[in-house]
Amino acid sequence: MEIRKPVRATRTYTQSLVAPTHRVFPLLCPVREADWIDGWDPVAVWSLSGVAEPDCVFTTRAGESTAIWFVTRHDPAAAVVEMLKIVPEVTACRLTIQLRNAAAGCEATITYSHTSLGPQGDAFVAGFTEEHYAGFMRDWEARMNHFLETGTRRAD
Repeated sequence: MEIRKPVRATRTYTQSLVAPTHRVFPLLCPVREADWIDGWDPVAVWSLSGVAEPDCVFTTRAGESTAIWFVTRHDPAAAVVEMLKIVPEVTACRLTIQLRNAAAGCEATITYSHTSLGPQGDAFVAGFTEEHYAGFMRDWEARMNHFLETGTRRAD
């Protein structure tokens, strides 16, 4: 058995969204994300309900690999969703999204924690900087808000 010290990067960002949690939460789903993210196209989704739920599994393309996602927590009452994303031999990631109602809609606190599983993962983690993550989160926030305001995906 080999025990390794993890190469890991954890980043958190809080978005301001223009709708209350009950409108936003259903959009945090592998199926519903296609409504507001241009190009989002999971390869397959395993779900009893047809949308996100506890133990939902889905796959996406990750470069030349396949990412396997597993919904570990899906709690509409608490407005929290947590997923694990595994890209074999690259990274293992925990994604947590917590929504809270706010005066102008809601806030979404989003945390990604990536752990490297090898040399490609080391490079990924090294590039997962605060600056990179903030840009990713601002883009996600703009796309979500555009959809919440117009009901359409933002054109790129």
